[in-house]
Amino acid sequence: MTDLLRFLMCSPRHYDVDYVINPWMEGNIHKSSRDRANEQWDKLYHLIKDHAIVDLVDPVQGWPDMVFTANAGLVLGDKVVLSRFLHKERQGEEPHFKQWFEENGYKVFELPPDLPFEGAGDALLDREGRWLWAGYGFRTELDSHPLIAQWLDIEVLSLRLIDSRFYHLDTCFCPLSGGYLLYYPPAFDAYSNFLIERRVPADKRIAIAEPDAVNFACNAVNIHQVVILNKASEDLKQRLGQAGYTVMETPLTEFLKAGGASKCLTLRTTEPVREELHARVTVESRNIHLEGHLLDAGIMNRVLDTVVEKGGSFKVLNFNLGAERQSTSRAEVRVTAPDHEVMEEIMTQLIELGAVDLPAEERNAILEDVTLSGVAPDDFYVTTIYPTEVRIDNQWVRVQNQRMDGAIAIRETPNGLTARCKILRDLEIGEKVVVGVQGIRIVRKPESRDQRGSKEEFTFMGSGVSSERRVELLVEQIAWEMRHIRDQGGKVVVTAGPVVIHTGGSEHLARLIREGYVQALLAGNAIAVHDMEQSLMGTSLGVDMKKGVPVHGGHRHHLKVINAIRRYGNIPNAVEQGFLTQGIMYECVKNNVPFCLAGSIRDDGPLPDTHMDLLKAQAEYARLIEGADMILMLSTMLHSIGVGNMTPAGVKMVCVDINPAVVTKLSDRGSVESVGIVTDVGLFLSLLVKQLDQLTNPYPLSQTVQ
Repeated sequence: MTDLLRFLMCSPRHYDVDYVINPWMEGNIHKSSRDRANEQWDKLYHLIKDHAIVDLVDPVQGWPDMVFTANAGLVLGDKVVLSRFLHKERQGEEPHFKQWFEENGYKVFELPPDLPFEGAGDALLDREGRWLWAGYGFRTELDSHPLIAQWLDIEVLSLRLIDSRFYHLDTCFCPLSGGYLLYYPPAFDAYSNFLIERRVPADKRIAIAEPDAVNFACNAVNIHQVVILNKASEDLKQRLGQAGYTVMETPLTEFLKAGGASKCLTLRTTEPVREELHARVTVESRNIHLEGHLLDAGIMNRVLDTVVEKGGSFKVLNFNLGAERQSTSRAEVRVTAPDHEVMEEIMTQLIELGAVDLPAEERNAILEDVTLSGVAPDDFYVTTIYPTEVRIDNQWVRVQNQRMDGAIAIRETPNGLTARCKILRDLEIGEKVVVGVQGIRIVRKPESRDQRGSKEEFTFMGSGVSSERRVELLVEQIAWEMRHIRDQGGKVVVTAGPVVIHTGGSEHLARLIREGYVQALLAGNAIAVHDMEQSLMGTSLGVDMKKGVPVHGGHRHHLKVINAIRRYGNIPNAVEQGFLTQGIMYECVKNNVPFCLAGSIRDDGPLPDTHMDLLKAQAEYARLIEGADMILMLSTMLHSIGVGNMTPAGVKMVCVDINPAVVTKLSDRGSVESVGIVTDVGLFLSLLVKQLDQLTNPYPLSQTVQ
């Protein structure tokens, strides 16, 4: 008998479902039969006793869940990490389990009272003793894992649980002898499944389906080649049999009402120690600082949600709430992630929300050399639209030319170090690039409580999209902004698609250009072709713009226009020589408004003015965007996406499209200074011109003569 394994169990003498602390308990309060529970427990007890030694801890009145001894602690050799229960309903069990362990010669380690860890329910040893699988997400905090690794001197692999039905690791995960694993993959997040697959070979993984999972097939006791469980499907029993296991079913339905089965009812107390293996934990923690209207502006919720959604854990260390309406709040939060890779992803998201990594205040950014032109080092920091600073030589340096999806290039100049946002192809040998997130901070204007639903008459709308909003109210605000920008000598850039022409918006956009409201036009080949087709032939794609019907031979009109412009050499020559006398392109030339037409593989012709070199077109777009105060995106998704990626935060952006999906995609850039409008672009331009007329002229533009 001395060679047999040992398990700790507790009689269900006081067992009942007295409260609800997991989904299985809901609707089952006082609905468990104690007689049936005793009968089912006795059968499990004798099954295990046939294959191992069973020790008993005395049950205590008032603590009905003591029967689930798996949660007493985690045993390895002669050491035990005592559980710290999350719910007060179970915290009274701790001293009774501690007493048993001490009386039986175990060295007891105790976590801080505010650091939940629920023993072997959330920590399962690989049956080969190579590492410890540790769960977190519902009952156990990730911060407990490094301490467990240190005390037990074992490698810890952290797995995040995401299905509340499987609130403990042992409800959906069962390491088996011989290196096999019985588990339910949907209970874990994607990263945890990746970690499992990286450690356990495919031929050793026995993934189960939901019907077996909800019968707690994974909540099994494994003794050598025997697997004792509540219930298993014929398919699962066959698969386990093929792997060399004997399955023993014993009904435990009374305990399922409390969310447990055979594994929950037992604690294995003879776990082998691999002397040649030592502690290793990948869990990483950092403290971040937040400042602003953290509650009213929703920043705190977004930060904490981001941490959890990305697979991390958090603890709010300090929170100072602003005492007055105009006061800002400050918070310090410890963020924990299962490894460095996940932490970097979390921190990248948090930095975008304005968080500052506290050690980064004292640490410089990590720089690596560019060794190949146009290629960044691995793990380079990917920039956002928000103004960014990097810490170099113990000083914060503002990044120039801010844009999305670039790298931060550092160069030594006669005036000192400069940091510049560059797209990958422009990186040069001799520059250094920021890698990781250390020593980086985003400089964001504090989000005010007023920005969440402000009703000031001329405050630009908060970010959002809705076809239910009154378009007229939005247009009124946009018109006021455009008049203000023009009067202050500012810059409005328009990126527009051919739908502007097809919906009758050409004359309105032309008027905006003529009246000085537009300082640059970014588009493709198509809008220029169809604008000039309308100006010269009265059609767009061969459709009469006044009658709305196709004209005979109209399908050739756009090609004739392209051919004519090519004869003149380019659009400006066609204007100067009197061939083109009206329209959007005409007004651009006559009013010295620069334009850039970016080509694509689908373009007919193309026009001689169209940039078919994509890299040159991108560079010209970026040049024309510089200094913009507002960008109007008019029914052109692809060009607008490109423009959005080049545009830093602080630029007001208006996206107009009849397709809500397009508007959502273009508006969802994280900027509070953008608005999406779901409407016909021709109607929008017509309303915009009318609003500008009312703001600027006693006589509407629509009544003026060209």
